[in-house]
Amino acid sequence: MNSKPTLLAQLVAEFLGTFVLLLFGTGVVAMVVLFPSKIPGEMVHGGYTNITLGWGLGVTMGIYVAGRISGAHLNPAVTLSLAVFRGFPWKKVLPYSLAQTAGAFFAAAVVYRNYLPAFRQVDPNLEKTAGIFTTFPAFPALRTAGFLDQVIGTALLLLLVFAITDELNCSPGASLTPLMIGLVVVAIGMSFGGMHGYPINPARDFGPRLFTVLAGFRNNGLTDKTGTWWVPIAAPLLGGLIGAATYDWGIRRFLKRHPQVENTPVLSPNPPGREQSELVP
Repeated sequence: MNSKPTLLAQLVAEFLGTFVLLLFGTGVVAMVVLFPSKIPGEMVHGGYTNITLGWGLGVTMGIYVAGRISGAHLNPAVTLSLAVFRGFPWKKVLPYSLAQTAGAFFAAAVVYRNYLPAFRQVDPNLEKTAGIFTTFPAFPALRTAGFLDQVIGTALLLLLVFAITDELNCSPGASLTPLMIGLVVVAIGMSFGGMHGYPINPARDFGPRLFTVLAGFRNNGLTDKTGTWWVPIAAPLLGGLIGAATYDWGIRRFLKRHPQVENTPVLSPNPPGREQSELVP
């Protein structure tokens, strides 16, 4: 008899899932920044394309790690939106968010320790490489520009997460859902990555930012008086709610009324014997 996972088990899963996500995400940025390409078009160290792929694959792997136990939110914006629109228990929102932030913090610490010789060579005074771990606005004087960018990016993320995991829609099933969500993150990075580095996840940004403060990075956005730290927290939370609401009010309410519509795909998203995705508890 399978018992429901305890809250502790769910928090450990969120910690480890976010930890894996950030290992790949910050790791790929470290590769690109600390070991820049010397050959035009070279893909070993690569550039921005590698960064978007690394983050997307990190999301996919993190979901595979945590999905069965916790639902693999890995993102406070996801957790909050599920509480508002899917009945996720409010009492778990803060613990989940703290576990996600802690996982991101420790992943940043591991990546920093792994690449410590390169940091000492490229940025010995830790004055210019905090962006490996956290995000900064492209136009610091226009803080609203980065805020809008993060609202749009996270709205897209939650709209598509809700669409992909909706059992009433064309859900790909539990085994493929992590890959699809990872591809969503790749697409958002390629399309909306320039204005603020597309954190689209408060834990992904704030956990590593806290680490940069403790590690002595000077350009950390928290203690350097630039005041940029709050944008990747507030904007994704707001954007996630907007994206989730857009999906529910624009799509899901019609699926409830008309579960069988014209031009339904030939292949059922949930063939007999296949489990529903557990990414939305």
